[in-house]
This record gives sequence, structure tokens and C-alpha cells, in this order.
Amino acid sequence: SSRMARSEEDRDTLWDAWGSWSECSRTCGGGASYSLRRCTCEGQNIKYRTCSNVDCPPDVGDFRAQQCSAHADVRHQGQFHDWLPVYNDPENPCSLKCKAKGSGFVVELAPKVLDGTRCYTESLDMCISGVCQIVGCDHELGSTAKEDNCGICNGDGSSCRLVRG
Repeated sequence: SSRMARSEEDRDTLWDAWGSWSECSRTCGGGASYSLRRCTCEGQNIKYRTCSNVDCPPDVGDFRAQQCSAHADVRHQGQFHDWLPVYNDPENPCSLKCKAKGSGFVVELAPKVLDGTRCYTESLDMCISGVCQIVGCDHELGSTAKEDNCGICNGDGSSCRLVRG
């Protein structure tokens, strides 16, 4: 199922209709798709929604790691390197920073990770067009929905009980 980000109400007078949704940026693990429209006015001409919100099979591996690995056939300072992902960069979580295996130096291999890449490892927030977008536990863009202590999305904490051993 797809969820859409809410934006301010647009004045629809000069807008064309929204186009069809693009293919999802990922086939699993949560990605993004977009829809475009043309206009001679102010406001957004692109909108995003989440998609493919099913877990990837374990053998698929981490999306950020895949993007680093894709640079293994590119020379850096005259040499080829195996690249490992750098996670949770507080300055720019949506740039592709990778660490060379062995020597350990860190390089920004791309200014933007691919759409649908998680901003942080312990979060559903995802990078779209190089910007970290908030994603709630309901997988909606811009949602503030959080899991309660019982692990229930938007729960009130009443569905679990403390078991003492």
C-alpha cells in the first residue's frame, strides 16, 4: 500500500493534472515514487509517496552498502577499493559516504544516496532527492506516528504486560 505526504493546499487554477506515479525506487525495504505536474504558478510540481514497504530478503543486503559496492570498479587515487558504507552521518545523512576496506579512509562517492535509502540505521526516515524526510511507523511521509512501549504503531502502551521471571 502507498502513503502520500501531505502538502499545503495548492491553488489548482494554473496547475495541470498530476501525472502517473513513477516506478518505485526500490522493490523492497521501502522506497519512493513520484508524480509530476506542470504549472505557471507557485507551489510544488512534484510529490512523493512511500512504496515497496515490505522487508527485503536477508540475502539482498543493505541498500547503502550496495551503493558503496557499486563504486568498486572506479579508481580512487589510482587504486581500486572495496567500499563499506558510513552510517548515521550527522552533517549529511543523505550523501553517500563510504570507507575504503583496509585503509579506512572515508570518501563522499556521491552527493545524494538513491531515493528510499534510510537516513539513519535505527529509523524509517528516508532520503528523497538528497533530503532526509520523516517517515512514521505507519510508513507515511511526514507522519509523526511512533511505536509505543509494546511495539504497536500509534499504540497507547496498554496492549502488553510486564512479565517477571
